[in-house]
Amino acid sequence: MTLSRATPVAIACAALLALAQPVVTHAAAPAATQAHAAFASTERARMQAQARRVTILRDKWGIPHVFGKTDADAVFGMLFAQAEDDFNRVELNYINALGRLAEVEGEKEIWRDLRMKLYIDPVELKAKYAASPAWLKKLMDAYADGLNWYLVTHPQVKPKLINRFEPWMALAFSEGSIGGDIETIDLKALQAFYGTAPAPTVALADKGFDPEPRGSNGFAIAPRLTADGHALLMINPHTSFYFRPEIHMVSGEGLNAYGAVTWGQFFIYQGFNDRIGWMHTSGGGDVIDEYLETVERRDGRFVYKYGGGERDVRAKTIALPYKTADGMATRTVTAYFTHHGPVIREQDGKWVAVRMMDDPMHALMQSYGRTKARDYAAFRKVMDLRTNSSNNTVYADADGNIAYFHGNFIPRRDPRFDWTKPVDGSDPATEWKGLHDVGETITLFNPGSGYISNTNNWPCTGFGASSPDCSTYPAYMWSLPQNARGVHAERVLHDARDVTLDSLIARAYDSYLTAFEPLVPAVVKDWEALADADPLKARLADQVALLRGWDLRFSTASTATSLAVYWGQDMVAQASGRAKAQRVPVIDFVQTRLTPRERLDALARASDKLQADFGNWKTPWGEINRFQRLSGAVDQQYDDSKPSLPVPFTSANWGSLASFGMTGKQTTKRIYGDRGNSFVAAVEFGPRVRAKSILAGGESGDPRSPHFMDQAAMYSRGEFKDVLYYKEDIEKQLERKYHPGE
Repeated sequence: MTLSRATPVAIACAALLALAQPVVTHAAAPAATQAHAAFASTERARMQAQARRVTILRDKWGIPHVFGKTDADAVFGMLFAQAEDDFNRVELNYINALGRLAEVEGEKEIWRDLRMKLYIDPVELKAKYAASPAWLKKLMDAYADGLNWYLVTHPQVKPKLINRFEPWMALAFSEGSIGGDIETIDLKALQAFYGTAPAPTVALADKGFDPEPRGSNGFAIAPRLTADGHALLMINPHTSFYFRPEIHMVSGEGLNAYGAVTWGQFFIYQGFNDRIGWMHTSGGGDVIDEYLETVERRDGRFVYKYGGGERDVRAKTIALPYKTADGMATRTVTAYFTHHGPVIREQDGKWVAVRMMDDPMHALMQSYGRTKARDYAAFRKVMDLRTNSSNNTVYADADGNIAYFHGNFIPRRDPRFDWTKPVDGSDPATEWKGLHDVGETITLFNPGSGYISNTNNWPCTGFGASSPDCSTYPAYMWSLPQNARGVHAERVLHDARDVTLDSLIARAYDSYLTAFEPLVPAVVKDWEALADADPLKARLADQVALLRGWDLRFSTASTATSLAVYWGQDMVAQASGRAKAQRVPVIDFVQTRLTPRERLDALARASDKLQADFGNWKTPWGEINRFQRLSGAVDQQYDDSKPSLPVPFTSANWGSLASFGMTGKQTTKRIYGDRGNSFVAAVEFGPRVRAKSILAGGESGDPRSPHFMDQAAMYSRGEFKDVLYYKEDIEKQLERKYHPGE
């Protein structure tokens, strides 16, 4: 923040910075170094009694099928099973969700903690827990007891921080993505506003916890297009690997949900029961707004203009404990709030407040409620809670229905304003005017085309001739444009006939790379236009010939895929800054705005890099693109000298429906994917539900487990296992049957 301007805001900010200085108070070591919090004998007896009502069946893949007498019993067992498979990720998710990461990782994470604490307040969450309906409180109680019973029965496990889970903590993590909308708040801008000199922050991915990247595919096929006359659903989230395990939870109260659950949550996030299935893709409508607040300092307090008057800025002291070499210290920040929300940065002499959904109780009710819906009417009723703020939903059911919801939580706004930019917070016309009813949002039910697809793209295509006319909706109803995957999905589905589970999977792994359609002909033309005397004419002759003859399909044996991807990556690196400045998707910028020389030079650099790294620029893609599972240890890194598996599919940026990409900084010659296809499932809703699925690596996060890598080879080839959904099938391929704690 610039402090040289002699404006009221500059004066206010100077005072603000003075309040943000660290107060170092050395204290005892974090709870992780202390003994586990003691549980009273009555607590142990209660948890043990509930454990006896729960049976966990581990199948041959290590997938836990949790059976309980009540929903609460199933939740108890489900959290216990998660802790068995990867307690580290469960705990880290809550450490982050509660804004306590710096207590484990040190001062560099205090701004991430501040971002969470602008919304997460234990006092408020405890009050929301107390006000929750009785059925939800039972589930939250069971969630905490399941994790605590794991700690009681596994005294050798030493938590980093949380020695006792409490029921209200579930409200800190009520949607499918850790942090959810809060992660859109830029940490550097937050630090610049509330901190002193900016310091680099360390990505959570480097510490064993991965925020979920945006990306996913969801397909639904109507019965008239399928071989057996049953609706089909493709569940294909693109997340950080190991972000979600595969779990089945069953109760005597009608729960029978199977699918992916984000570590530490007690609901199936993307999955199915025996009657319906649901898949979430990120990026529905515009659900977050920024307000420019005109702030002045008056009589020792801050005020901001609103309408014809002024309102007081609310101040809140937030303590940010952090670990040091000598123990614990605390930095205290005075955070500021207007009625729009917390102040997160400064822009052009004004403070910027952000408004987003903040209704964790109803969000948790909706997240759990959809898992028990038995038909479209029940699912639609759950959607009426309107607290799914970050996702679209693709739906299919045993009655033969398919449906699509573009977003769910959509604030009603005045369409005269450009909601893609901060709006004037002093103008009452910029206020939200409630929420759109679900029926007012972009939805489809049994489209005439017979199929539905979404790839985090706009809703204006993806349903063939049944695609909606986006011009009839406010522009804020969608926030993302078309993408290369969307083009690809439309092509593989528009002529779908006699689709089976296997052919649906094949379409979802179709090898064509649509993003290169305009690029390859363009660079061929660029090369042909070169003068014979130009050094690039001879230098790139073989490379252009290879691309000219390429069918634009990936495979592990393809050398053209290697050249094209490295060429594309070089162009993206060169164009990303300009694309961001012009607010154009970088792939679109690369496809339409680079000059011939830029394309040719990028091809030359890509060829040189392949030659330098692999000794031959004609290196097969499978030698470069590899799967290597890490344990999650802090100091563990990808290593070219260690075993890995070839993977044919590419980053989704190039139009690959099956996604395999690397988000971390590449320190190796080979590419090792860390995001993309993670849990993937195809479901058929016949008289008996039938499904196939695959996980990246395996169910367990423990390298010593046989289920750490038992699905890796199949995953790398795009092969699926049969889902064991019915108890009699599970028992035929049973590895272990037990009560939690045995």
